[in-house]
Amino acid sequence: MDSIHPDDYGLSKPETDITEREDIELELLLVGVHRLYGYDFRNYALPSLRRRIWHFIHAEGLGNISELQGKVLHNRATFERMVHNLSIPVTEMFRDPNLFLTFRQKIVPILRTYPYIRIWHAGCSTGEEVYSMAILLHEEGLYDKSRIYATDMNDRSLETAKQGVFGIEKMKLYTKNYMEAGGTRSFSEYYTAKYNSVIFQPFLQKNIIFAEHNLATDRSFNEFNVILCRNVMIYFNDELRNHVHKLFHDSLSNFGILVLGSKESIQFTELSESYESLDRVEKIYRKIK
Repeated sequence: MDSIHPDDYGLSKPETDITEREDIELELLLVGVHRLYGYDFRNYALPSLRRRIWHFIHAEGLGNISELQGKVLHNRATFERMVHNLSIPVTEMFRDPNLFLTFRQKIVPILRTYPYIRIWHAGCSTGEEVYSMAILLHEEGLYDKSRIYATDMNDRSLETAKQGVFGIEKMKLYTKNYMEAGGTRSFSEYYTAKYNSVIFQPFLQKNIIFAEHNLATDRSFNEFNVILCRNVMIYFNDELRNHVHKLFHDSLSNFGILVLGSKESIQFTELSESYESLDRVEKIYRKIK
């Protein structure tokens, strides 16, 4: 007697069916979010995106992606919480201190030759690295002729950045980072402690413009001498990564400087031949064509 195979009754590979159903749900969620709110997550790296979506589903007490879709499309507050969850802030003052030290040593001498300096910090999160750059430029005598455009798609993170208020418990680490980054003063000069928080000096904000900008959907808005975008594109697929690199290339002035994160590189992108490396370790590049 012939054996009966589960395929004969459509009972095989239930895991495959579940995965396919989940892929459909995720696609519908992302299309709906893009059409209704204009946020485009469709070209984010799928494994990372899926993990963060499920983390948010559990945090909201929901059972599946379809339930999340219903809440997101009918409740903007849920959507805003989801965006905050998908754009996880990872930052600190003078993060990766050697990058800032290298910036002082190799990039500041170039910037001294410019009559005016425009810097775009894309994906600025809650602003710690933006204030770090303002401090660095101040110490190098360049801040008064500089303008820093700090952008992020997460408006909650931007609001924190605009306040310039951070937890006092982080100051020990931030002071250590500052010194390793070549700081020339006492770091405590730049903030005032109040209860469990510190408030950075108002003069550091005078040449910073915080604004919402989505790298996936928004266009270039100025020409820049320096663009910093550090470990943001690791969450993108190749298509979106190339799109953002083109955006940056179009936004950089001739011989403008591009600073990427430690886990990123201009190599193997469509624009790799348009840059020369100024520091391979710290991922600092100069546009040459």
